[in-house]
Parts: sequence; structure tokens; C-alpha cells
Amino acid sequence: MPGTEDSSAAFSIRSLLSPECFPHPADPVELIETHISWVLLAGDFAYKLKKPVDLGFLDFTTLERRAHFCAEELRINRRLAPELYLDVVTLRRAGGRLRFGDQGDIVEYAVRMRRFDQDQQLDRCLDRGDLGATDVDEIAALIGTFHESAATAPDTSDWGTPEAVLRPVRENFAHLGPGLGDVSRERAVAQLRRWTDAVFPVLSPVIADRRHGGRVRECHGDLHLRNMARVGGRIVAFDGIEFDPALRWIDVLSDSAFLIMDLESRGRRGLAWRFLNGWLRITGDFEGLALLRWYLAYRHMVRAKVDAIRLTQPGLEPDEDSRLRGRIDGHLALAMEAAAEPSPVLIIASGVSGSGKSWLAERIAERLPAVWLRSDIERKRLFGLDPTERPGPERVAEIYGPGATRRTYRRLADLAGIVLRAGLNVIVDATYLSRVERESLVALADTLGVPAVILACHAPPAELERRVRRRRQAGRDPSDADLNVLRDQLRRQEPFAMSEPVIEVLTDETLDIGELLADIRGRLTEPGR
Repeated sequence: MPGTEDSSAAFSIRSLLSPECFPHPADPVELIETHISWVLLAGDFAYKLKKPVDLGFLDFTTLERRAHFCAEELRINRRLAPELYLDVVTLRRAGGRLRFGDQGDIVEYAVRMRRFDQDQQLDRCLDRGDLGATDVDEIAALIGTFHESAATAPDTSDWGTPEAVLRPVRENFAHLGPGLGDVSRERAVAQLRRWTDAVFPVLSPVIADRRHGGRVRECHGDLHLRNMARVGGRIVAFDGIEFDPALRWIDVLSDSAFLIMDLESRGRRGLAWRFLNGWLRITGDFEGLALLRWYLAYRHMVRAKVDAIRLTQPGLEPDEDSRLRGRIDGHLALAMEAAAEPSPVLIIASGVSGSGKSWLAERIAERLPAVWLRSDIERKRLFGLDPTERPGPERVAEIYGPGATRRTYRRLADLAGIVLRAGLNVIVDATYLSRVERESLVALADTLGVPAVILACHAPPAELERRVRRRRQAGRDPSDADLNVLRDQLRRQEPFAMSEPVIEVLTDETLDIGELLADIRGRLTEPGR
């Protein structure tokens, strides 16, 4: 049983840069340092040691605590990256020499991991332009599936309660002070503190409802690009938080907000919202969006705090000081943006099957940005089907009959209301062949005081048929429409009234998304809208 003495002076981390400290080929040994750990890259493996520090939100000051948290790190990270996390090993002293193994007196503990190509770390992939839409879709599926299967917080704990959610938010403010050293930064933090105090009473019942509804789960807790990599042909997430259960047992939306924050802070808001929409496609967790702006501000403040702590530590590289201060400024600015008074908009992408409305909605959702509601997916969710699952002949009438369609459109309206009330833009993607259906959704926007516009998507008849036929052959799209469905839609489509806020869109190679977005923004800001 390890003792509780502080072993911070038992060895120098630099002394472990010798290959002789390892029971396998390890030349050369490289050192990576963060504010709470050292990682030794040695041959085919990486050894992660915890710094003997007490930062308030974590305490690694005793050998016993470091042993415990090494075991916890192994357990929680094997959920998402079992191929990386191997075991917990001991650093021992024998005959005056330090070596990882089982001979001698225990000096320290380390998590042993399988080493991967650091060039495949996703932050590096993004920096060199090698992280795209399909990768983000894979991440969304990975994290969404993980969240849906993660353990739910027990009723006996206080994890995810309003008080537990507020506690680290307030601790962020306390820890930010020493590393700021700038009046404008201090002013931003004070403003964010006031916003936090003002909105928390409003959000507190929502936070409580989320916990009661089982959305507080054992998550990753530190979900950003530096903690993801391509390994063995797939993307894995690693380095989940082990040092404080309260930072890991959180709302799944808070976990996802960390990655959204990271992508935003790297200037890739389009990918951030693509991830969010992909995650929503898996989870259907639209009700949590009421807390998205709160959690985004919180996550930006977490990263600002981490950078501020690093600023106060020794061993900074010559250019690291200015880089850290620049990142702090960026995170504070984005936190302020999340806390700003929202002005959401509603966009309806309408048209028959093959008209390009989903293709267009996907691109507008990334660039506006907006939450993307797609009828094909929400209809199937209502009837217990996966997005690309095809219903058997015996269920077609049940899922696509008039009653099912009315139910689907009611659900789309309900979800649009949830998104708009959360202060977020929304684009609703459905045929909306009936004028009554369109007017009902526009009336919702009017009730909420939100501007609305309808994109009427078109393509020549031959092109519509070609697209529907190609999509059916590929078999990867949520839409079940075939040529018979398309022809029926063309017969039933009702023309737009002069009073409807319509923009006609021909979805062919001449379409310029940038120009269309400018047209949309102009229409949404017209007097009286």
C-alpha cells in the first residue's frame, strides 16, 4: 500500500529521459508537460505521471492520491480508447537507479499507454487542413453513441444538480484572477460573472430537469481536439477527466459543448455546428439546447482558466507567454459572445424530394450557423427507427400515412420552438407542400417575435428524378422517397401565397451559397420582420 507522503522531491522528471529507466527499447525519450502532468514518450509506449500539485479543483499531492487517480484514469478512458490504455505501472528505485518495473521501492505511479502517431492528433490534423466534414461526422457518431450508453448519475449523488453545476463555474472566476494582469480581461470576467449570476436562477429548473431525466452521465469531461486522434483507422477520444468525478459526471450537453467550444476557438465554427447537428441526430437531445449558451460560456472560461494557471508556472517557452495571453483573450471574447442577448431566426427549407432542400439545409446550418431539423430523421425517431433504416412494407402506412405526417410536423414545430427559445437559429427541412403547414410554422416564429423565411427549393423534373433514383441506389440517406412518392408530391404541392416570406432557390451548379446567405440575412432584417 503506497504511503501518503509527498514524493515531489523523490526524483527529477528530467532524470527519466534516460532510456535505461524503461524495460523496453526507448531511445530517445521525449517529455511533454501540461499544467497537471508529465508524459514520457518512450519507444512504443507513453507513460503519464501526475504532478504533485494542489490546484484547488484537483489534489495530487500524495503518492496514494496519485496511485488512485492513475487507476481511475485507466478505467474511464478504456471506455473510449481501450486500445490505447494498457495498465498502471510503478516507477521504482533500486540500487540508486530509477526504473519502471516491479523491483525496488515504489517512487511513483504512471498510466502506461500505447503510443500513437502524434501527427494524427486531431488538433494537428486540423492545423494542416486534414480534418474535414466526414471526420466530424465520425466524431459526432462516436460521442453521441457514447453518451447514450454512458452510466447515469445515481440519485444518491449531487452530480449534475444546479448547485453542482454552478460550483465549478464560480471556481473558474476565482482561479482566473492571478493570471489575467490586464484591465480589459478583468472587465470581461466581471461582466461574465454578472451574467452568470443573472441567468442561473432562470436555468436552474432546466438543469434540475435534465438530471431527473437521466441526462447527467459519466462523460469524458475534457472533450477537445488535442484529446482525440486517428488510431488504427478510426477516431478515438482519450485523456478523460479522472481527478474530480463532479467534472466527469455532467450533463451530456456540457460534455459536447467542450468540443464545440474548442472548434469555435480554433476558428472552425462551421465544423463545431456540424458536430452539434450530428450529435443531435444520434441523441435527439434537443431539450438540452436551452443550456448550450451557458455551457459554451463555461467551457471557454475553463480553457481561459487553464491557460491562466499555466502562465503562473515556471518553465514557459519564450513565445508561450504571448500565445497563452492571446488564447485567453480569444476565449473571453467567445464567452462574451455566448452570453450576449440572442436574436435567433427561423428558416424553412421546403420542396419535393430531390429538390436539394436537405443538401442546402446542411450547408446553411454550418455557415449561419443553425440547428438543423430534418423531417426524415425526426419522423423515424418518432417510430423507433434509425435514420437510414428502411421500414418493412407492413409499416409504411403507419409511418407515412396522413396521421403520421401530422404527428411529424407537430414534432418539428415543437422542436423549432425549443431551439428558438434557447436563442439559437433553426432551419427546418421538410417538404412543406401544404400552405397551412408552412403558415403554422411561420406563425410560431411570429408568436416568439422571431423573423422567418422560406426557401422554396427547385430543380428541373428530370433532375429531381435523377437525384431520387441515385439516392435510393446509394441507400445511405434517411429519405425513403422513391419516384412514385416524388410524382405524388409534385401533384399535391400547393403554390406559395404572396404573403409568404419566400426566396426561390434553384439548387444547381449556379447556386452561390454565400450570395443566398446574404439574401436570407437581408430578408430577415427587412423592416417589419
